[in-house]
Amino acid sequence: MRLRQLPQLTLMVGLLAIFAVFLLYPIWLTVQGGFESIVPLQQVRLVDGQRHVGQVVSRTDTHIVLRLDDSSVEPEISIELDQIADTRPVKRFTLHHIISVFQDASLRQGLITAFLVAVCTTILCFFLALPLALLAAKFDFPGKAAMSSLVLVPLILPPFVGAIGLHHILGRTGSVNTLLMNMGLIENGIDFIGRGGFWAIVIIEALHLYPILYLNATAALANLDPALEEAAENLGASRWRRFRTVILPLIRPGLFAGATIVFIWSFTELGTPLMFDYQVITPVQIFNGIMEMDTSRQPYALTAIMLFSAVFFYILGKLVFGGRAYAMYAKASVQSVTTKLTGIKGLLAAGGFALVIALAITPHFGVILASLTVEGSWYQSVLPAAFTTEHYTNALGHSLAIGSIRNSLFYATCAVLIDILLGIMIGYLIVRTRIPGRGLLDSLSMLPLAVPGLVMAFGYVAMTLRWPFGKGDPLEGWIDVLGAEPNPILLLIIAYAIRRLPYVVRATVAGLQQTSGELEEAALSMGASRARAIRTITVPLITANLIAGGLLAFSFAMLEVSDSLILAQREEHFPITKAIYVLFERLGDGQYIASAMGVWGMALLAVTLVGASIMMGKKMGAIFRV
Repeated sequence: MRLRQLPQLTLMVGLLAIFAVFLLYPIWLTVQGGFESIVPLQQVRLVDGQRHVGQVVSRTDTHIVLRLDDSSVEPEISIELDQIADTRPVKRFTLHHIISVFQDASLRQGLITAFLVAVCTTILCFFLALPLALLAAKFDFPGKAAMSSLVLVPLILPPFVGAIGLHHILGRTGSVNTLLMNMGLIENGIDFIGRGGFWAIVIIEALHLYPILYLNATAALANLDPALEEAAENLGASRWRRFRTVILPLIRPGLFAGATIVFIWSFTELGTPLMFDYQVITPVQIFNGIMEMDTSRQPYALTAIMLFSAVFFYILGKLVFGGRAYAMYAKASVQSVTTKLTGIKGLLAAGGFALVIALAITPHFGVILASLTVEGSWYQSVLPAAFTTEHYTNALGHSLAIGSIRNSLFYATCAVLIDILLGIMIGYLIVRTRIPGRGLLDSLSMLPLAVPGLVMAFGYVAMTLRWPFGKGDPLEGWIDVLGAEPNPILLLIIAYAIRRLPYVVRATVAGLQQTSGELEEAALSMGASRARAIRTITVPLITANLIAGGLLAFSFAMLEVSDSLILAQREEHFPITKAIYVLFERLGDGQYIASAMGVWGMALLAVTLVGASIMMGKKMGAIFRV
């Protein structure tokens, strides 16, 4: 190894250590906890350093009697309490907790339901996204540019906030039922949400997530060599056969990349089932078991099974549907020609986009209307009977609302600053160096997209219960979630930063790949240090990419769901999403204030996504790819 690579190697080791502590370690704690048994044995450490392991038989004010686990020594010993330094439970490997999950009918049904939600959501996303991607790639039609931008609108609102609007629109006394009854088509309201809302969950998640699949599909279609399809056409293949035998196999890896994100996201989605009070589904069952983590291993086992299931389904999908990528030798020299659609065909193409967009913004429309509704005036009516803007004022003046907005701004800002710093370092090592370990670093930086957010949040809670943060440990109280005096602020910032780091890394890598390293080398040849060359030459050249990635990281951190719902247990620490959930559960005007807060969040995400799209262009799809 050359001496000049020593700083790069040191930086690489430091970054890998960060991932080990704040990414791999929480995942490991979750997995370990699922296979760990707390048996009624105690390890007793005496002040003189001796250790004994056994079962506490009896206890008095001055002594404990310990039945030793080692039969080769005295079976029972009496130990004075003032000679004991500390005691710890003995933990051993077991499959009991994993097996018990599958033996419990409710937990087993929860896993099946979560899987079915993910499958149905992914399939529905395919039906929504793939036709739109093909239209955008193959044809020109009136309004195409506007439609291609509007198709990303669903990303601006988390589905669990959209559930508020869907309640008003599809509820038994909501807009659709009222309209059908007014038309005389039905006598009583239909339960569209359906006993807890399985199909409502699927629909609202699909309408939120299909743009991810659309972005990956359009990126894959843009990389196709048009000469291959033309050759198939010259050989007499029909349009359908060309799609099935040429286009689909070539874009399958890109489709799988988007489908992976959609499947894992919907499989582990916590907020939407909570808003529909859908209890028999694994993410909600894990959420309900958080408070038992210190005394029960079942929540660990359930979370570990969810993680293993997500990995298993990913590998299975990769083997069955992923396929291998095919090199496009002529794509740089052959220009793909789009067909111009006019008249009825052009209107139908634009109408297809408009229909999907209209369906996708229905929950948003419901949230906006709910935020403008006078309390109690949207009941058995198509539209609210009375409107007001006071909920927006309350959303900025309510103690819980204003406190949560302030908290989210602080958490997200700190997280983005960390992400930009880490993103520059990671991107530089990946693109500008040939140091060993770059591939591992790149994979670890993208791993948070593949690991369920619920698993990560659960792992962070587990961290607070272990050394060095556990009871009696050196850093007790530095970060705490379940204690009497919780202090989750640092953990929330770290969680947001790790979860949203991939957006900044991918944006940084894209910028560095488009920027020549010659200017940086010229600065080095003039005597500038590498750090100064990066700071004064490289960073200014990729500022647009950093801003784009930072905007995405900030906006999604502001509306982070799993980490917020699980890690913030006290009102003074609530981020926006936790406040929306708590307000929605309150009687009176709570759901209307929650809707107004959702609209504020919508506006924030809309601005940031448009800005990021302008700066990243066609590379936006690479950000949502595992």
